[in-house]
Amino acid sequence: MNFLRVFTVFIFLTLGAGFIGCGGGGTDIKASNTTVGQELMDLEKAYKDGIITEKEYNNTKSKILKRKY
Repeated sequence: MNFLRVFTVFIFLTLGAGFIGCGGGGTDIKASNTTVGQELMDLEKAYKDGIITEKEYNNTKSKILKRKY
């Protein structure tokens, strides 16, 4: 019975340490498969649907175009 307790604690500690190591490390990965055209179409849809204002639309459109070109 004592062996089972020790074994269980050992397993939990081993697995816990393994999961802590898989935490991602705080890296910032930016992967994007969207195109400029898709971003602009999504932005225009948000503007037409009333989700964003004209000012927000124009500002964001400028940022997208400057970032990509």
